[in-house]
Amino acid sequence: MTLFLKTAVGTAAIVVSMGLASAGFFAPTAGATTLKASHQWNTSDVRHKMMQIIADDVAKANVDLKIKIYPSKSLYKPKEQWTPLTRGQLDLTAFPLAYAAGQHPEFDATLMPGLVKNHEHARRLNNSKFMADIKKIINKSGVMVIADTWLAGGFASRKQCIRGPETMKGLVTRAAGKAFEQMLVGAGASIASMPSSEIYTAMQTGVLDAANTSSGSFVSYRIYEQAKCMTAPGDQALWFMYEPILMSTKSFNKLNKAQQKAILAAGKKAEAFFFDAAKGLDDKMVKVFKKAGVKVITMTKAEADAWRAIAKKTSYAEFEKKVPGGKKLIEEALAVQ
Repeated sequence: MTLFLKTAVGTAAIVVSMGLASAGFFAPTAGATTLKASHQWNTSDVRHKMMQIIADDVAKANVDLKIKIYPSKSLYKPKEQWTPLTRGQLDLTAFPLAYAAGQHPEFDATLMPGLVKNHEHARRLNNSKFMADIKKIINKSGVMVIADTWLAGGFASRKQCIRGPETMKGLVTRAAGKAFEQMLVGAGASIASMPSSEIYTAMQTGVLDAANTSSGSFVSYRIYEQAKCMTAPGDQALWFMYEPILMSTKSFNKLNKAQQKAILAAGKKAEAFFFDAAKGLDDKMVKVFKKAGVKVITMTKAEADAWRAIAKKTSYAEFEKKVPGGKKLIEEALAVQ
């Protein structure tokens, strides 16, 4: 079954695994089926709240379907979910698609510098040929998109503000994703790879001069305590990550019509929530950093275009070289205004 949802937009993973009651088929008289939902964040994270919306709405639909959520990686490791999902062993996940780039290298295009400029641009991108081709790969893998969601990010520096590529030259930086590392090296930076949870200490000890990650991570890891300048997403962001809610097609097909309808409707509601919440994360980051005395800027179009010119020679070129159909994907994404 191939499904494309033209819905509104939205870091990395919620999974729902069918309970024992769903081992065979769903019968209206069999009583409520409980789905297990797990993700890697704590209960204050917007991605947990997104799954809670789905759980609440499915329960309210009164279709003998319930979802129990297990937060903080208590059921599954974040990057080990794609394969079980494709096999129907797991049912639902809110998942940074780039996590599955090892199986499908095309998915790295959903964490590619400069392809998404802002949240409204991401929303338009969802209905593009670019995302249609990405979703074809998802569908062929036995998975379907329930909701499109994107998160934005920026740069923090304990030295000069990060504006155009020349401001990164000579700095040691941490980047979110190999495509960003390639672009930053192209601008003359050195890379120190580490999870976002280690940025604070690395900047505090002088190991890092700058870092790139999501708006939410900048706040939750208190990077404002070590930064002098923050480059917020604004209208000309370089960092966006696609984190859709996905469902196993096998699991979906086991549901009866009423249950399928409830899941799809809940997904749309969660997507709408996440679109506003993601923008809210950017606003909160700006407010928190300013309150901490950190200078906050945004890139101009000229500065962002200069970065895209470097990405074209580095990240895009490498992707086009190594990924079948990579050139077509980049061109389709860049064609969305």
